[in-house]
Amino acid sequence: MVSPIVRMEKEEMGPPWLGPMLKADYFIPCGLHLDSNKSECNMFCLDCMGNAFCSYCSIHHKHHSVLQIRRSSYHNVVRVNEIQKYIDISSIQTYVINSAKIVFLNERPQPRPGKGVTYTCEICARGLPDSFRFCSLGCKLNGMKRGGGDTELTFSLKMKHNREMYHGSDSDESSTPRKIQRSRLFNRFADGLTLSSVERLSGSSSSGDETGNSTISPATPPPFNHANSSRRKGIPHRAPF
Repeated sequence: MVSPIVRMEKEEMGPPWLGPMLKADYFIPCGLHLDSNKSECNMFCLDCMGNAFCSYCSIHHKHHSVLQIRRSSYHNVVRVNEIQKYIDISSIQTYVINSAKIVFLNERPQPRPGKGVTYTCEICARGLPDSFRFCSLGCKLNGMKRGGGDTELTFSLKMKHNREMYHGSDSDESSTPRKIQRSRLFNRFADGLTLSSVERLSGSSSSGDETGNSTISPATPPPFNHANSSRRKGIPHRAPF
């Protein structure tokens, strides 16, 4: 029986399919569909955890969780909106290619850092455009295996969710964008004005009916002038030339 501590460590290191997915051979011709078009092996099944397969073989993984691997500059990538359903990809540099946000699967070391580079990957020292720690899924995995007592790194969505709930980030408005905060504050202010106005009106009328001592008395109407009521407007006279 696996202890809870060991199980937690395995969950933080990522699911069992992560390693095989990073090591699989992609974009090679499928041995079963050599005569078919688009028979490149660019699919990976998270349930079977085998080698990559082509789109024609996906019929055998109909009810499985399958990821499509894409290629950018001769490197394997996966879309963020697909991979983030299964693992936490925080601390990894993302890129936008063909209007889609992607992450690289494995490291891409550079022989020398570029000019003006501020951020670099902690594993392969590749220059990064933003303040992320890793350039790929593989580099984050290697960073977690390196250890060093970094408890913030995890691939587990469950661990990330529990950590956010513990720190209160889900309910804290400090993590909400400013436009949404302003909208919430305005709605609360408007609701407060409406509620207070209704309470004043309902409170004044109900107190007068129940106690007979209304705090707000109706205003006295002005005296009626009978002379003004009987006077009719005269015929207008034109000014002399």
